[in-house]
Amino acid sequence: MSSLARLLVSSQFAFNVGFFAVLPYLADHLSGALGLGGWLVGLVLGLRTFSQQGLFVVGGALTDRFGPRPVVLAGCALRVAGFVWLGFATGTAAVIGAVVVVGFAAALFSPAVETEIAREAVRLEEAGGAPRTRVLAKFSAGGQAGALIGPVLGVLLLLGGFRAACLAGAGVFALVLAGHWRLMPHSPAGTADRRPVDVTAPLRHRRFLALALAYSTYLLAYNQLYLALPAELERSTGPQATLGWLFALSSAMVVAGQLPLERWAGRRLSWSGCLRWGLALLAGAFAVAGAVSPLGGLWASVAFVVLLTLGQMLVVPATRAWLPDMVEARHLGLFTGALSSLSGVVVLAGSGPAGALLDRGGVLPWTVLAVVPLMGLALVPGGGRAAKAAGAGARSVTAPEGTPAA
Repeated sequence: MSSLARLLVSSQFAFNVGFFAVLPYLADHLSGALGLGGWLVGLVLGLRTFSQQGLFVVGGALTDRFGPRPVVLAGCALRVAGFVWLGFATGTAAVIGAVVVVGFAAALFSPAVETEIAREAVRLEEAGGAPRTRVLAKFSAGGQAGALIGPVLGVLLLLGGFRAACLAGAGVFALVLAGHWRLMPHSPAGTADRRPVDVTAPLRHRRFLALALAYSTYLLAYNQLYLALPAELERSTGPQATLGWLFALSSAMVVAGQLPLERWAGRRLSWSGCLRWGLALLAGAFAVAGAVSPLGGLWASVAFVVLLTLGQMLVVPATRAWLPDMVEARHLGLFTGALSSLSGVVVLAGSGPAGALLDRGGVLPWTVLAVVPLMGLALVPGGGRAAKAAGAGARSVTAPEGTPAA
């Protein structure tokens, strides 16, 4: 990998370490130490998610307009400020302000970093290096390694109280800020375009919308780790002490298996094929869990986590690799952000019905949820060249919008 790619992978790891050292314990802090009611805790957490996922398109548009460096630096600075504010916040208004700043910081940082790692992956591939999915797989594995280590670090930090954890998290983000200030190029591979960004462009791009909707079904299915999995554990085992271990299993699978799976898929599948097989595995996760659930015990939960994670490992790098070939280079940040924002809207709309289904219990919820990724499978657009073709005659990221993938 290039020095820029290593910086982006490392910063994604560090960003997730700082985030997951604090945010998994936020709900308990709000309801316990601050005494907020359940509905207010839910509102605060929902506002954080919206200010992050829902505003990715803003961060992407700013990346296209000003380039990734200033957007990444602004995101890091806001994350430092947000975590310090959260550590000292004692009133409801202060907490809400802090979590909105924390969320918007990620809405700036993540689209900028994801756009630049995609551009760098394409550049390295066209220079005769490894397939772009290899770099993007390392990026995913780095993020999951941070998600695996962060909660463990958080447990240790919480021995000094929630404020200490927040300040330590802010320190991590300050290091990320310093690293990017020192090492991120002023003239990155993607040149900033000072013309006004047409934020409606993604809504007129049919192939992108098809890809985004297919990806949305993945994200809605994957979100069931936080909804269906706890419900299944409550039904089958009662206490949810094993929930953290199952999350750790998912992260460990990505850290250890993402690169080997990318190498295997890169020799056999196109990007559209990776998406279809990944979505099929997601459907299989719900089908197998529904079939095994009546037997009791942890088998349904373990099978669900394993298959869901395998599906994620196929879908995410392929989608990120495909996007630069599908859209104009000057709009890559906008479309990267729009992919996350549109998916976030679908998850928001689908989570309520999914929760209502899970309240019914039995096999029906698993069966209905299995249909969701199958719908996405039908939406995957055609094309998407095979990863094994990388390097030889690869089409440039600067290809015009609407040009079919090779």
